[in-house]
Amino acid sequence: MSAHKVGFVSLGCPKALVDSEQIVTRARAEGYEVVGDYGDADVVVVNTCGFIDSAVEESLDAIGEALSENGKVIVTGCLGARREVIEQQYPDVLAITGPHAAGEVMDKLRQHLPQPADVFTSLIPPQGLKLTPPHYAYLKISEGCNHRCSFCIIPSLRGDLVSRPIGDVLQEAENLAASGVKELLVISQDTSAYGVDLKYRSDFWRGSPLKTDIVHLAEELGKLGVWVRLHYVYPYPTVDRLIPLMAEGKILPYLDVPLQHASPRILKAMKRPANAENALARIRQWREICPDITLRSTFVVGFPGETEQDFQQLLDFLEQAQLDRVGCFIYSPVEGAAANALPDPVPEDLAQDRMDRLMALQADISARRLSQKVGQTLRVLVDGVDGDGRVVARGPGDAPEIDGVVYAEAEPDQARPGDWLDLRITHADAYDLFGVPSKNK
Repeated sequence: MSAHKVGFVSLGCPKALVDSEQIVTRARAEGYEVVGDYGDADVVVVNTCGFIDSAVEESLDAIGEALSENGKVIVTGCLGARREVIEQQYPDVLAITGPHAAGEVMDKLRQHLPQPADVFTSLIPPQGLKLTPPHYAYLKISEGCNHRCSFCIIPSLRGDLVSRPIGDVLQEAENLAASGVKELLVISQDTSAYGVDLKYRSDFWRGSPLKTDIVHLAEELGKLGVWVRLHYVYPYPTVDRLIPLMAEGKILPYLDVPLQHASPRILKAMKRPANAENALARIRQWREICPDITLRSTFVVGFPGETEQDFQQLLDFLEQAQLDRVGCFIYSPVEGAAANALPDPVPEDLAQDRMDRLMALQADISARRLSQKVGQTLRVLVDGVDGDGRVVARGPGDAPEIDGVVYAEAEPDQARPGDWLDLRITHADAYDLFGVPSKNK
């Protein structure tokens, strides 16, 4: 008897991607065959996002497409926490679960597609199955969030902070490194808060007690011989202890800090745990300790009540901070978010104009920052070859999917995904670097 076949559609952030990987791994472990085509699948699992309106629309469209192309659909993920939204439009889905619910998804899969266990098809690698390329992987260290930012509904979708035991995280990381993964991208909703819910209690790793916090975790990950990149790091005082690890080359000199705005008035309305003055001082301190650090952040424009003065404060902050990588979003009201009740909404065309102005300023800043790397030799990790036949790689300052890339003037057949290259950087534009191999390793 051939194995039943399961198709997957994974939407949303890297945290959702890790949820999908866990479901894929468990499905494969139980003998299901994972396929990439609607027509080949007996059931399709759609892992949804429900954070902002555009994500909800994308998720609903994906569910509709899966139903149209296949007919048998199990829905999971953040939008699943708002069951009524899905049921109203698609009452024919087989089942709906919320986020990080691999066990529930498997229960529904067994119910609608019973699969007899088979010792041969149930074998899986110790690192599990991944949806990313083989040379990098996301390492999720916690679920949920304890913050109550006024524009965000993540806590209502994913709950409060729940940290994974540090021994479990390190075992997964070691398995990934042993499988050939060259880069670990550490993710959570609030990476700096790792261990807070556990009161930083010790867990055991290789027979010794180890405190559950982000600094001890980063130190141990740095011993695996792979790139370690930290995402979604709130600028708590603990972060200062991570910068020396970057300066010493133990983890990548890269910090993804979601600052969101610079106006104290808007930050207060957002209920964000930060302020611009402290952020600038911290940034100066970090760069003194680790001059090569790459700083990434995201900002929201058009938040209710944002004035031109508030926006100008944000532009002034960017000029002073000189961040390397910046993402910008127009505020979007999310059903259930406290910010929906705030007065003075910003007209959509004005919000769009502000985003355009911010990104134009940041393009100039990014171009200046990247131009400083011209003439340097940079270790890069090859991702592949683009449609023009160019070798595409990433340096320490480039996270996959969200940052720029490094184009290498190398023969495509001499640079495979997962290879390391040492490049002499020859020129730069606003977002990407270009280089020629100085030597291969």
